[in-house]
Amino acid sequence: MKILGLIAGAAMLLGAQSAYAVSIVNGNFEAGVNPGSFTQVGTGGTNITGWTVDSGSVDYIGTYWSSPNGSRSIDLSGGAAGQISQVISGLIDGQEYKVTFDLAGNPDAPGFKDLLVSADGFTQHYDFDSTGHSKGSVADMGWAAQVFFFTASGTTATLAFLSQTAGSFGVALDNVTIAATPIPGAILLFGSALGGMGFLGFRRRKLDAAA
Repeated sequence: MKILGLIAGAAMLLGAQSAYAVSIVNGNFEAGVNPGSFTQVGTGGTNITGWTVDSGSVDYIGTYWSSPNGSRSIDLSGGAAGQISQVISGLIDGQEYKVTFDLAGNPDAPGFKDLLVSADGFTQHYDFDSTGHSKGSVADMGWAAQVFFFTASGTTATLAFLSQTAGSFGVALDNVTIAATPIPGAILLFGSALGGMGFLGFRRRKLDAAA
């Protein structure tokens, strides 16, 4: 019975670890139709591999400015405020996930650029002040790492990035990643204890057999 308990505990730990297998498709926007300097992509456009333009339009940026991961990124306000999204699969129901992304703003129009991120009923607002920034380099753009957390309510969820800056010259997005939040230390200690108990049980059986 103890062995069965150990096996069940180990299975639980392996199940928790499997939550880390989830990933974002084309999170750095490098895959897709070459945008050149930049290309405006309207609602329903398929230029950006793995992503759907749900509303408005976005600018698919190439050489127009410096991107922090590779050579491409997104201005979420093309001709009008736009939204892009992706359906993420392989989630674990009840598991918390951490989405990271790099944020900047189109420096052609100084001022605050606003963004709404959502997934599975969770939302969070972000803003970036492009005043004083320029397109010269990654540092000039002022790219800043951001985080967004949500808890999955099933095995799939739609992750969406919505510009809340009207017209053109919106918030800039790149380097989107996702991972399950780390397993709590108490669970890891429990796993170590399970391993130790299993080893002690095995050793005791060997000693009993030798007696």
